[in-house]
Amino acid sequence: MAADQGFTGEVPIHGDVLELLLSYVPLVDLVPAAHVSRSWRRAVAASLRHFKRAKPWLLVHTQGRCSGCPSSTYAYDPRSGIWIEVVDAWRPPVNLASAVRSSHSTLLYALSPSRFSFSFDPLNLKWHHVQAPVVWRTDPVVALVGHHIVVAGGACDFEDDPLSVETYDLRTGAWSACQSMPAILKDSCSSAWLSVAADRRRMYVTEKVSGLTHSYHPEARAWYGPYYLRPDSSVYYSVIAFSGHRLILVGLIGSSENFESLKLWEVSSDLQDIDEIAEIPAELGEKLKDQYTGVPSITVRAAGNFVYMHSPERPENVVWCEVAARGGRSEWGWGRNAAIGEKNWLERMVFTCASVGVAELETAVAAGNRRFRVKETPSSI
Repeated sequence: MAADQGFTGEVPIHGDVLELLLSYVPLVDLVPAAHVSRSWRRAVAASLRHFKRAKPWLLVHTQGRCSGCPSSTYAYDPRSGIWIEVVDAWRPPVNLASAVRSSHSTLLYALSPSRFSFSFDPLNLKWHHVQAPVVWRTDPVVALVGHHIVVAGGACDFEDDPLSVETYDLRTGAWSACQSMPAILKDSCSSAWLSVAADRRRMYVTEKVSGLTHSYHPEARAWYGPYYLRPDSSVYYSVIAFSGHRLILVGLIGSSENFESLKLWEVSSDLQDIDEIAEIPAELGEKLKDQYTGVPSITVRAAGNFVYMHSPERPENVVWCEVAARGGRSEWGWGRNAAIGEKNWLERMVFTCASVGVAELETAVAAGNRRFRVKETPSSI
């Protein structure tokens, strides 16, 4: 199609009409559209600004249980309501000596006794490979806080302090030993028991069952707390995440045997006030329930104003909440996890979330090792 020409090549399409038409085009297809001409590039930008903005993607990385390398990556784009297969995302393969993990929304990492590998850009185009921290850990919490990677807890207490903390400085390329985690966390100092959220200044860790919370400031190398993020006695399991600049608490209501509901709260910056902002519609709560186990736990990933949730016991369904500004009405939806198929049902899945726009997609395409293929249009509400 010639620049600024309609589908017949006879009727010009421009201005608001072109911008409106582009609002119906999936984000991945706006990349070639932006290269048609300068006027089309301006129209793409205007369409995203005025009609339908880009929204944070959920990324699902699957990996074989006998291999450290992910075998595939899928992304859900809520702007277009589609799942996308990220083709060749791991070819040439990232040479990782252990399984890929993620403690919070934006960071992927792999830890072995000799090497620590991590990636935190939206589409994981760049991996960093550095010497492993001094203390060997089997299940630490790991977070990106400003220019620091914090690796805390998860150590074997037969030889090392299970509460030890080390930080890697991205500017200097050096590890530093820091103040250990608070002693009260000794029996829960691993990612299995702690939920992690981080902004540019601090890392927050919350015991999923009790709501006991501490924060860590890498610049001060100091821990603060305890705080108790338990807005109501009916919450039996909770996790935390940053949605934009807002610390969000996601809590399961009822009991692990009798799930009743799920709610979102906003936590104040001093961790003293907790205000309810949304409750899941009952029909979406059913999407999280397993017929045998109810909803014993929840995993959350967030970016921008989107919070994605799934139950590890029922990973085929993903529920999302587009969190409204204070006083507004949050929007809910769901989709079937396109990463699950006959061949990969038993594979490990790692979830991340990132703000992805045309610029990030252009960078990925230019790198030459990412292609994007629409996989499925899921059911949604």
